[in-house]
Amino acid sequence: MKATQFFISTLKEAPADAEVVSHKLMMRAGMIKRLGAGIYNYMPMGLRVIRKVEAIIREEMNRAGAIELLMPVVQPAELWQETGRFDKMGPELMRVKDRHERDFIIQPTSEEVVTDIARQELRSYKQLPKNFYHIQTKFRDERRPRFGVMRGREFTMKDAYSFDRDEAGAAKSYDAMFAAYKRIFDRFGLEYRAVAADTGAIGGDLSHEFQVIAETGEDAIVYCPTSEYAANIELAEAVSLLAERAAPSEALTQTPTPGKSTCADVAELLGRPLAQTVKSLVLATDELNEAGDVVKSTVWLLLVRGDHDLNEVKAGKVEGLKGGFRFATVAEIEEHFGCKPGYLGPIGLKKPVKIVADRTVANMADFICGANEVDFHLTGVNWGRDLPEPDVVADIRNVVEGNPSPDGQGVLAIQRGIEVGHVFFLGTKYSKAMNATFLDEKGKPALMQMGCYGIGVTRILGAAIEQNHDARGIIWPASIAPFQAVVCPIGMDRSEAVKEAAHKLYEELQAAGVDVLLDDRGERPGAMFADWELIGVPVRVVVSDRGLKEGQLEVQGRRDAEASKVAVADVGAFVKARLSV
Repeated sequence: MKATQFFISTLKEAPADAEVVSHKLMMRAGMIKRLGAGIYNYMPMGLRVIRKVEAIIREEMNRAGAIELLMPVVQPAELWQETGRFDKMGPELMRVKDRHERDFIIQPTSEEVVTDIARQELRSYKQLPKNFYHIQTKFRDERRPRFGVMRGREFTMKDAYSFDRDEAGAAKSYDAMFAAYKRIFDRFGLEYRAVAADTGAIGGDLSHEFQVIAETGEDAIVYCPTSEYAANIELAEAVSLLAERAAPSEALTQTPTPGKSTCADVAELLGRPLAQTVKSLVLATDELNEAGDVVKSTVWLLLVRGDHDLNEVKAGKVEGLKGGFRFATVAEIEEHFGCKPGYLGPIGLKKPVKIVADRTVANMADFICGANEVDFHLTGVNWGRDLPEPDVVADIRNVVEGNPSPDGQGVLAIQRGIEVGHVFFLGTKYSKAMNATFLDEKGKPALMQMGCYGIGVTRILGAAIEQNHDARGIIWPASIAPFQAVVCPIGMDRSEAVKEAAHKLYEELQAAGVDVLLDDRGERPGAMFADWELIGVPVRVVVSDRGLKEGQLEVQGRRDAEASKVAVADVGAFVKARLSV
């Protein structure tokens, strides 16, 4: 490709509405143009990156035995009504009507449609397993689209769906997809982690997120540097920080703490470590009748150490809280504790509550908690002596950096990540709702076991840039760069030697399979170099009269501080070697 045949549209400054680095740089590099809130035109430079991402995904999905098809963007509402998601999904689901007033949706994902295909086409166990995938436009009507392609409304996603006869087969399909995803992200050239993730209401233990490491990431990733352990912070296991409970050594004392309602303030006032305090959080669960009216509410007291935070996802896995919970109202708190929030604790309750203690709290002795009286806390509190053992002991807190790894192989570290892929075992969630059955070996109908596997194709662009950039612009990995190399001739319009050498090198690199661009625009060197540093092409080769007289060309990798002088005859091989690193 020659620059004069292509379309290059760079900006010196990013538009004012561009927020994160990837948004700013994609706009400046002319890769996207905003059409509406969360909706972008993908310009030729950006589309080249998308196509390279898609090509890698296709190759590895096909290699793993998945079969490509294409499902429509606009889907009949009837399928979504079968699963209940037409009503449950909320305003993110774009609902439309055709001229006949029939309901349709603009798809955010395709579980319903692919399950409909499966129930019509996969009738026998002999046809299983099968894995269908497509790369298709999606639309989610985000309340506040932001961060460019990172959280847009329209985007491209690869979604795949596996169908198996039993859970053992589904686990094999899951493992095959997990391995394929690792190959895909390895080929992208990005630093990433595959982390265990929460399975939500579906349950089970097969769910992994693929997170691209970036300081600007929205997700916290917990990992052990000395082992393979990695998990999303919502799922990361927090072991007890106390091996066993010590014997009481203090008397239970009601201590004045005027105006001190937080654990940190109480600890400071009393000159005690924050880790000696216990934080009280009050939840409630409601029992409903058939009409949806509340007939009974239960109040729960969750206890975590003063320097720890409640993990609501983990709390939602506690028996009794699994069906959903809410934070208790002030009226409920005062009814059960006889006190307003800020001074709550498990001793001296007005009405019984269910007490759930975090693992560490359950092993604490002589701890400090609220006295259920304004301006007072209790010191020297001990389980068994001063209050009964907790109703439930569970892992309900977020881990913090330096905690022991649950695999016993070291301590935990935390870094930020951007979720760009997710593999998930669905089980029979959709096949049951849509009656997607097959005839098993005995001729009896059985529900298909399903898995789903997504990669945010356009989100990869933003994540890659968030991870790989500097003050000058984007730094693309060679595998997904819009061009792998650019030949920059200086004064080509004035020097026949430069023109001839540039064209010869361009053709040599093309013949060697390098995706190369020849910048024949006639721009000044400074402007030309600035464009390609902004766009992020991995390797730049400068052809100049001075260099040719010395028998050398300047080759500079995008991350290099300075150029290397390479003999003209060796440049082709040198560039190929640089791109293979």
